[in-house]
Amino acid sequence: MIDPKLKMDKKKVDTKEFELPETVFIRDIENKVFQSIVLQCLARIEGISLVEGNFFDDLLGRSAAEGIKGIYAGQDEKNHVVNIKVEVNIQYGISIPDKAEQIQTRIAEEITRLTGLHVATVHVVFKNVISSEQAQKLTQLGTRVPLMETNMSDEYSDEF
Repeated sequence: MIDPKLKMDKKKVDTKEFELPETVFIRDIENKVFQSIVLQCLARIEGISLVEGNFFDDLLGRSAAEGIKGIYAGQDEKNHVVNIKVEVNIQYGISIPDKAEQIQTRIAEEITRLTGLHVATVHVVFKNVISSEQAQKLTQLGTRVPLMETNMSDEYSDEF
């Protein structure tokens, strides 16, 4: 038999007692977004250029739409952090530690400001040194990242 105390009147159920699940808001950011942010940061830093595509990229028809060569982004969704790796060429005569710090600071600040995510690492790899002549040539060809003009005779010194 059914215990009369357990019977509930359906009309007397208080709907305020029902708990609704919390709304979950999800935000996904594709790696291309991080690449674009990094590209915009690098465009404002003089004395560097991105690593250019090679013969195989052209042969296989790989374009900038598939990703930007030399900029890699990885997300750790569990910890809500981003890891960035940037491969650049640097113009001869520019201090690599100073330029690395400038690149790392600008990238970390911009990604945090625009995405709200913490940047765990910004790994800068200097792939090549470019001469002033190469820098002028790349600038004339319309490279995405401006290269700084330097006068080598003013910067060279035999003193250590």
